[in-house]
Amino acid sequence: MEPAAPGASVTLRDVAAASGVSLSTASRALDERGTQSRSAAAQHVRKVAAELGYRRNSFASSLRRGETRTLGVLVPRLSDTVMALMFEELERAAADRGYFAMVATSGDDPEDERRAAETLLDRNVDGLILATARLDDDLPRLLRQRGVAHALVLRTDGVSPSAVGDDDVGGYLAVRHLIDLGHREIAVVTGPSFTSSAVGRLAGARRALDEAGIQPPKEWLLAAGYGIENGLSAGQSLLGENAGKRPTAVFAANDNIAMGIIAAAQRSHLTVGRDLALVGYNDTPLAARLPTPLSSVRVPLNQIASTAIDLLVNPGKEPTIRKSVPTLIPRESSGPPRHT
Repeated sequence: MEPAAPGASVTLRDVAAASGVSLSTASRALDERGTQSRSAAAQHVRKVAAELGYRRNSFASSLRRGETRTLGVLVPRLSDTVMALMFEELERAAADRGYFAMVATSGDDPEDERRAAETLLDRNVDGLILATARLDDDLPRLLRQRGVAHALVLRTDGVSPSAVGDDDVGGYLAVRHLIDLGHREIAVVTGPSFTSSAVGRLAGARRALDEAGIQPPKEWLLAAGYGIENGLSAGQSLLGENAGKRPTAVFAANDNIAMGIIAAAQRSHLTVGRDLALVGYNDTPLAARLPTPLSSVRVPLNQIASTAIDLLVNPGKEPTIRKSVPTLIPRESSGPPRHT
């Protein structure tokens, strides 16, 4: 069977005729939107299509169905390792279901978030995935009112379909680990209070502290941003020369914050893992590769991504918030207090 000459256009009808099957059978065999049939007939059609040099026109097919097979993903910033990893997992999960994912950033600014969402919708995406949800944000509510297909990841507003880690459990695991090591002078540095992730991680941390009868000074419970510079500032407040009594352990609500605290500890001539126990969150690839490998709470981003795509492309009758269980990964950064 000769492939088409350069510049020639092989149609689906050509493939069906060469395969000896109907047009509809050939179309189903070559449909890339879902799991392809493994039947002998379907495999024969795909083999013939490849030999003829047939390429399916996905754009034309989508136009006929009134869809683009494209999903818009909105993240605060791609310079954040977790958000970059989250997009990669979403892109992979979307491709597995026959969708293409495109990304836009908001800088965690509500106005920029709305503009980015409208820009994606103007490009006729079939739905939106938001990693930007704020507890005080109107965008998910507006999307629900407009009937726009959407799902939230990593953060939730408590109403829209959401795929998140169980942040309460994660915060509890981190602080319980420090308590089990013998620490009672424990500080907690959370993310911004407008995010459900920070609120959940703080709630879990408080639950572990309450169980152990530990009441840290209020200045040891800090709300910060999710960047390294936020961790550095919080770490200087806790560990610097003017800090007064220092904690022996810190739970940082993400690995960026933890790395900032490591820098602050070094400036105060403290060694993480010896003078200060430290647990981060998200278990980013760098955590295990630091000079003192960082204990961290691992979140199954691949599972969250897969769930988010399913919530978007196979919605149920009611909005659903699905939580994936995190796991504590202990490493050298968390050891017992020196005085025990």
